[in-house]
Amino acid sequence: MIFCTNQIDMRHNIKVETGFTLLELLVVMAVIAILAALLLPVLNSAKASAKRTVCMSNLRQINLGVLMYSDDSHNKLPKPAIAVSHPYDAYKELMKSYVGLRGKSSERDKVFACPADAFYFDYWLNYDYPKPLQGFVPESVYAQSQSDYSSYLFNAGNLMSDRHGRNVGRPGIAGLSISSIKHPARTVLVFEVPALMPFSWHQPKRPLYIIATKYCPNAIFNNAMNMVSFVDGHVSYIKMYWKATSDLSVVSCDYDPPDGYDYQWSPN
Repeated sequence: MIFCTNQIDMRHNIKVETGFTLLELLVVMAVIAILAALLLPVLNSAKASAKRTVCMSNLRQINLGVLMYSDDSHNKLPKPAIAVSHPYDAYKELMKSYVGLRGKSSERDKVFACPADAFYFDYWLNYDYPKPLQGFVPESVYAQSQSDYSSYLFNAGNLMSDRHGRNVGRPGIAGLSISSIKHPARTVLVFEVPALMPFSWHQPKRPLYIIATKYCPNAIFNNAMNMVSFVDGHVSYIKMYWKATSDLSVVSCDYDPPDGYDYQWSPN
């Protein structure tokens, strides 16, 4: 009988395919979660920065359009033809041709849309009147026809009137000659809607609670960050001053800020 001298030991030649153990999978998942947690703030910051860049570009174009309108209007800044109770957005119809827009305003007027414009507080911006107040409204100001489809307002508080047509005495520069403005590098020209109150689209704070018949606390707050353009043409991302009082109908555009802030509403 002949025996094979090259006998193969099959028990030691089998290749066993092995996968990850449960512990190894948990470690991988933990590493991925840590990386995501580290990267998410960076990505959010980059996204927010990109929105501010677009907003700054919009304001520069609108600011230039307002100044070009003034050049053609004997050095006078825009002023509505008739008294209005909310004159801040009436400027758009007067100057929009200077930024290349024609015809009726609409949501296609992208130069007037801030990318961060995603909500407002209807205690101060009651675009849904006469609907009941909600407080926080998760809709853009830009989408509202009552805002003339604009995220940006003009410094026209000097035309603000109450329901009886009486001027309320707010500071502003509507209808004034540019040469009469003493500090053009500090005086606000066009700005994001939240700067009036102020709140912030870029660093938002939600209200603590919402009651349909009362103001919602924390909806407006001191040092809210907003994008603002000035009479001299520059645009800045700045803090807006709010004098916290029990009367929440008193908002930041009712007065010039104290020393230490980089803007003023009044022409003096």
